[in-house]
Amino acid sequence: MIERPASARVVPAVARRDFIRLAGATAAGFLVLGSTPDRMRIVATITSLSLDDELTKRSMTEAATTRLGGLIAGLRQRGWVEGVNYRFEIRSSFGGPDKIKIAVQELIDLKPDVILTGSTVETAAVIAATKTIPIVFATSNDPIGNGFVQSLAHPGGNVTGFTSSTAEMGGKWLQLIKEAVPDIERIGVLFNPVSTPRGGRYYLDSIEQEAGVTGLTVVQAPVGTAAEIDGTIGRFAKPPKAAMISLVDSFLVANRQAIIAATAKYRVPMIYPFHYFIDAGGLMSYGPTLEVRSADYVDLILRGTRAGDLPVQSPRKYELLINRTVAKALGLTIPFTLLARADEIRE
Repeated sequence: MIERPASARVVPAVARRDFIRLAGATAAGFLVLGSTPDRMRIVATITSLSLDDELTKRSMTEAATTRLGGLIAGLRQRGWVEGVNYRFEIRSSFGGPDKIKIAVQELIDLKPDVILTGSTVETAAVIAATKTIPIVFATSNDPIGNGFVQSLAHPGGNVTGFTSSTAEMGGKWLQLIKEAVPDIERIGVLFNPVSTPRGGRYYLDSIEQEAGVTGLTVVQAPVGTAAEIDGTIGRFAKPPKAAMISLVDSFLVANRQAIIAATAKYRVPMIYPFHYFIDAGGLMSYGPTLEVRSADYVDLILRGTRAGDLPVQSPRKYELLINRTVAKALGLTIPFTLLARADEIRE
């Protein structure tokens, strides 16, 4: 594996001095770090992945390198010890709309002190179920457009969290895959309209705008079930030559193995928004560097800060990952100019 200097654009988050000022303003009401509260607190989370998914299992075991594990480690650093002064509860919404309702209701019935959500679908479901329990979303691509918050600086209500990308990312994905496969004539966009932001339009606008500049034809490739993935990707193996973009979509993450298998089977190059797909054998990804910052906000909320007073934060860095072995299997030679900008090259 070759690691190279980061060249991805840094996206400004809430100014550090603003966060420090906010933390200082609430410090007077904090518990003494490490002290035991008068009752056991409950920190709950809901995931769109199955509890048997390897990502879920890894999250609970690799403390510093995963979102849930990093949260637990971060809380411990701030004096919150699982089983001593707080209890951690996790539920899975994997399995369709009915399972989401059941999982959300189970969490609400626990009367937790804070609920962490992952995908847009889960966040919307929890917000619809409670206007009082504090909610922290780990990733949201359009929190204002989805009605989660009033503004990034002043969320209001009982919700805050972290964004994972902007709408302009769609055009960036197209630029990168076009650079990797210069002779493509069309670009397929894979997404599930139910689980991707604004039914796909959040990213499609910038993809179509960039396609107009480069002369590519954009072909939407919606999928609603796992059974549709193979055939949908297979259609892009036929002329004219195509590559694909995977949108930010919890459904696609849950079905990443089937997607990777289909791209290998039909030799269709695809770019992904998260490193999870590269870990599963994907060609390349461009997305936010994993930073587990939710412990900051959970700690503040457990100590009395209102969720709506905590500003929504944006990614501080994006990273480009390329798997050169997969590229060779697809018959691609990744240009050196692209490899030189990669944050990580896997062999």
